[in-house]
Amino acid sequence: MRSLLALCSVFMLSPTLALHAETSAAVSPRETINFNAGWSFRQGDPSDLGGAVSYETLKPFLLHGANAFARTPAPAPDAAALPRVDVALAGFDDSSWRKLDLPHDWGIEGPFKMEYPGHTGKLPWWGVAWYRKSFDLPAAATPGARHYLDIDGAMSYASVWCNGRFAGGWPYGYSSFRVDLTPFLRPGERNVVAIRLDNPPDSSRWYPGGGIYRNVRLVRTSPVHVGQWGTRVTTPEIAPDRARVRVETTIDNHDSAAASLQLRTRLYRLDAEGSRREPVASSPPEPLAVPAGASATLAQTIAVAHPRLWSLGSPQRYLAVTQVLRDGAVVDEYETPFGIRRIEFTPDRGFRLNGERVPLNGVSQHHDLGALGAAFNTRAAERQLEILKEMGVNAIRTTHNPAAPELLDLCDRMGLLVIGESFDCWHWGKTPNDYGRIFNDWHERDLRAMIRRDRNHPSPILWSVGNEIVNVEHPENAQIAKRLVAIGREEDPNRGATAGVNNTPVGFNGYQRTFDVFGF
Repeated sequence: MRSLLALCSVFMLSPTLALHAETSAAVSPRETINFNAGWSFRQGDPSDLGGAVSYETLKPFLLHGANAFARTPAPAPDAAALPRVDVALAGFDDSSWRKLDLPHDWGIEGPFKMEYPGHTGKLPWWGVAWYRKSFDLPAAATPGARHYLDIDGAMSYASVWCNGRFAGGWPYGYSSFRVDLTPFLRPGERNVVAIRLDNPPDSSRWYPGGGIYRNVRLVRTSPVHVGQWGTRVTTPEIAPDRARVRVETTIDNHDSAAASLQLRTRLYRLDAEGSRREPVASSPPEPLAVPAGASATLAQTIAVAHPRLWSLGSPQRYLAVTQVLRDGAVVDEYETPFGIRRIEFTPDRGFRLNGERVPLNGVSQHHDLGALGAAFNTRAAERQLEILKEMGVNAIRTTHNPAAPELLDLCDRMGLLVIGESFDCWHWGKTPNDYGRIFNDWHERDLRAMIRRDRNHPSPILWSVGNEIVNVEHPENAQIAKRLVAIGREEDPNRGATAGVNNTPVGFNGYQRTFDVFGF
């Protein structure tokens, strides 16, 4: 787990929902509300559930809900097959449950016991747990408003229920995901979200933590809006006097009628703390037609004079602010931080950043925060990175899974390179209940979700599609590698693919020729 690759193998919400708590822009209906406070928690299923909720029961619904990340969509299952879950009803009595705020890791609370597995911390992170949150939802000010629950990470096999009905979820505990609550909410009434987690024993080689251990937000948009992670910013031309910035924006239309829109994007400089400074360039409003119930994408090209390049010593960043206009009114505004920099890997000079050779002094950085456990804390993660930089580290491999989004933000701001890793195993697992159990069904969805979320950050330089893969010499693994690399290139053609490799038989099956950068 501590190997080298390619030189390194590397908010608070009251019980009544305040929909104007954190508005991104006064003119935009989009609102992002911190959903971390005021949860009720218990370990184990309520006795009346009777084992009716399981991954196998929910699998067809989970796969269908993640169709945005699959080339071949899963069919819609029969909703009649869903069990009744009283624990997710507004009238359910959770007065005896523990009250807490997120992020939360129940495993780090102990107790330590010598009979627990040593490689996972001798802490009780496995088992089933429920989280419930009640909130009042005022009648929507925007007709047809959409409400999404964004979860940055929940360990694991998360299923989300709203007012007693199954709303969605995601099995991989390291993936960020979104659940559309819109069909299940009752504006003007008390609503309940309940989230069930199930950590199987023997599902990890390291301490994974347990619980909703990353941040959760409620996002409200108009029916026509920028989709989830719906921008892709690239810089196809960079010169000292001019850079060309390409912004691709995908718009989702949940209206019953086609939408005739205009998109306008302005670019701003960000300061060292990430605050918006002076505007540097903008695009004229450009038309986009989006059919009812569909999506459409528009690419805009914007020139930036005398660009300030992102580098390790001077991590300069910009912000793209995209406005969606309908009949002259702004119906959405979406912000995308990014950086302007050039990366390349060469056989004779290694890695080059903005044309200069940069040796990668990298570490494999697991997601936990040591004695603090897995519950994400921005300052604790920043402290870790500060110590690593003092040691001379300039590159992080997110070992062996997608990191918290804030870690990417920190690396952007602090000038650290990132190798974003997707998973620790493919369908041959390393422990009885690890990712190998779901690889065949979920690898495409998880890999696309990771890259789509993180591809606009300047810090990532490679996508790693696996770590120390078991049976790497098997011909099937060469085919899997090709498929994973192809998925990565579809999502981000501007970065290469790699993998963490810890043995040598790969020379006999073509595996080593699959990747853009190969290391041991």
